[in-house]
Amino acid sequence: MTFCIWSCTPIAFAQNGPVTIEVEPRSALVWGEDAGGSAGVSSSTLDPVTGNSIHKLKHSGIEVGSQAGFERAGSGMSGSLLNVTTTIINTTGLDVFVRRAGASVDGHTAFPIVPETGRMKGRHSGQVHEVGTMYCLKNGFLSRDNFFSGVDSSASFNVAPNAALTVSFVAKDPRSYSLLCSVEGCYPTGTMRFYITVNATDYVFVWSGRSMAYCGK
Repeated sequence: MTFCIWSCTPIAFAQNGPVTIEVEPRSALVWGEDAGGSAGVSSSTLDPVTGNSIHKLKHSGIEVGSQAGFERAGSGMSGSLLNVTTTIINTTGLDVFVRRAGASVDGHTAFPIVPETGRMKGRHSGQVHEVGTMYCLKNGFLSRDNFFSGVDSSASFNVAPNAALTVSFVAKDPRSYSLLCSVEGCYPTGTMRFYITVNATDYVFVWSGRSMAYCGK
């Protein structure tokens, strides 16, 4: 499993020194806000196997498809985990680079989880999670191969010409009470905005709680 940090790229961490971040100019395409011209083209379809909704944005030979799901945070933890699986299809003649991803819920930043290891527990105790216990990974909703996380790494993902790549993003919902339950089931309240940066463009997907799939146990 490959892990990549959610942050501006490139980013460098010194052992005992300050963090240096370089921010590059970026444009943004928002699903559902097509304006013609150079804007991306939005579409939506259903996964033929699960029936889950897939939002897609296509622009200049790059198609980005996103599915959003959720599960309870697990035994002994309150709240929920927000899960996004994203497939990037590159039909251009050049390599493209997936550089970062992030999410917010009703204006609150949802930081990506940190895989639980002895080295990381003390530094990121609020976001540490045992990845192997996540049902959305176990049942195949999320890709195990490529994974954005809070681990400090400057890696990015490469998508070769005429190839595709699927990456996963998981964050703890930042709100204390994030699920609304009824006879129809439980859903996250509010709205999640998820973005993923391909080259220098942010592809932004907006998901209401009721449109997110439950991929837990």
